[in-house]
Amino acid sequence: MTFSPELVIAGIGLVAMAAQWIAWKLRMPAILFLLLAGLAVGPLEHWLDPDDLFGELLFPFISLSVAVILFEGSLTLEFHQIRELKQVVRRLVTGGTLITWGVTTVTTHWVMDFPWDLAFLFGAITAVTGPTVIAPLLKTVRPVAPVAHALRWEGILIDPIGALFAVLAFQLMVALRTTHDWSHATWVFGITLLTGCAAGATSGWLTSTALRRNWLPDSLLNLSVLAIVFATFSVSNAIHGESGLLAVTILGLWLANRPGVPVGDILEFKETLSQLLLSALFILLAARMDLDLLGALGWKAGLVLAIMFWVARPLKVLFSTWGSSLKWRERALLAWISPRGIVAAAVSALFAIRLQDFGVPHAEQLLPLTFVVIIGSVIWQSLTARPVAKLLRAAEPDPVGFLILGANPVARTIAQALQEQGVPVRLCDSDWYSLAKARMQGLPTYYGSPVSEHAHLNLDTGGLGRLLALGARDHLNQLIVVRGRDEYGKHRVFSLPRSDLGDAAEKHSLDPEYRGRTLFGSGLGYWKLSTLLLEGAQVKATRLSEAFDFDQYCGQGTPRPVFPLFALNPKGYALPFTQDQPLRPEAGWTVIGLHLPAATEAETTG
Repeated sequence: MTFSPELVIAGIGLVAMAAQWIAWKLRMPAILFLLLAGLAVGPLEHWLDPDDLFGELLFPFISLSVAVILFEGSLTLEFHQIRELKQVVRRLVTGGTLITWGVTTVTTHWVMDFPWDLAFLFGAITAVTGPTVIAPLLKTVRPVAPVAHALRWEGILIDPIGALFAVLAFQLMVALRTTHDWSHATWVFGITLLTGCAAGATSGWLTSTALRRNWLPDSLLNLSVLAIVFATFSVSNAIHGESGLLAVTILGLWLANRPGVPVGDILEFKETLSQLLLSALFILLAARMDLDLLGALGWKAGLVLAIMFWVARPLKVLFSTWGSSLKWRERALLAWISPRGIVAAAVSALFAIRLQDFGVPHAEQLLPLTFVVIIGSVIWQSLTARPVAKLLRAAEPDPVGFLILGANPVARTIAQALQEQGVPVRLCDSDWYSLAKARMQGLPTYYGSPVSEHAHLNLDTGGLGRLLALGARDHLNQLIVVRGRDEYGKHRVFSLPRSDLGDAAEKHSLDPEYRGRTLFGSGLGYWKLSTLLLEGAQVKATRLSEAFDFDQYCGQGTPRPVFPLFALNPKGYALPFTQDQPLRPEAGWTVIGLHLPAATEAETTG
């Protein structure tokens, strides 16, 4: 069936959107569904032929997309992070990576009959995990904090390091393939290395200088950096072939470690661009796949995958955790989780095309074998990691609790009422006096801001899946809400109503697009709640029944008024009362409410 190019390109966008949505819904890495979608529209249904659609522009598009991927990965690698990391993570991304590389190289050579240099390259490509596949798995598996921290940092750091290893291995392989003289091959490799480093460093210095001195307006920042990445890659390749990937990697490293460079703004734009490019890239790569080649790998590909799972990874973790404080259950779970992702797929596709041009034996099997490793690892570990974590008792409880901003009297009272009902809570505050009082009440605490870099690395959020902003300052509550939306989702972030500002309230209120869900009843802001507590109001839990329903609880049959705060269903899941979604608890539910004292009740009703 033949379609117009416009329709095909639009279809790629729709298929990519559907794959991303399914991945989000199932909390699985999007790369899996993108690759499966590409196989479906390409070799299975023959709706998409990338070579026919793009012609000679296909290879440049793939090359530039991979350049963006490598730049993005290296842009996240700050050298001070490596120095400050614990020994386990340092070993995982250094010696442990070399162990995986070596085991995979030997296995691929003997099982797949790859030449040593091609096996060496495949080992470098597949030695890395990545944050794009690790992050969704961590949300699903929810391992204990030590394992989660190790996996997260391994994924972040090993992405650019592994990409650099793969680029260097490819350049060395090309140098050896263009000449069989080791001395000349070393010379060619050295020139390639020097060209890439020089081009990347020069571009990095010029770019960082322009950004630090504000030569570019904010409106042109992201566009300019993207153009510089493309130019650095192309110019470096023009000076010396195959040096462009190394050049953009060095460029990213330079910007990431140069003080005063607004890396955060660049990364924010990168995430949107990368999602767009990567979605299209992986659908195109999978659509070019030859199913006969994929099927021809047979049991040998499964054996390679099994050895990577149950030999290379355990050896890596055994080396990396030797002498550490990790328990054996945590080490076992760390050894179980190691999916491959974006860097492996993108880099292998680019290298496979280049190596076939060189006539390297088995080069056509490089991409199919990499796809098998990616799809197999993601599917297997997505299905088994959570049960294994539970079996090993190394999984965090379900995220039903609340991370609470503030340790003030209102926050402490609400947190204690929730904790008494078995709901996990943790209070965050920079006021040591208030936090000390919370600790004396037996409440879990964190001293500091929940949106600080230290909190990102050290705040224990096990069992916490929602955010309550209960601070005394409205502007701080709004800041936390804006930052918390990205991590918890806009429907899981709650804040108190703003203080009564009269006619000026609209001028000081956050735009509804960024505002969290407003807690409790109208007017029940921090100062109102604090005043009521000072006057003797109490937060109590009441179980509803057929004889005492919610209407009676709210005032029809009770001697004193009550403001409902939370409702717990029979399973103990707590739902806050909010102004956007009224709750109607039924018999068997428990309601936590603010009960007014008699004097206040008389004033309220009078």
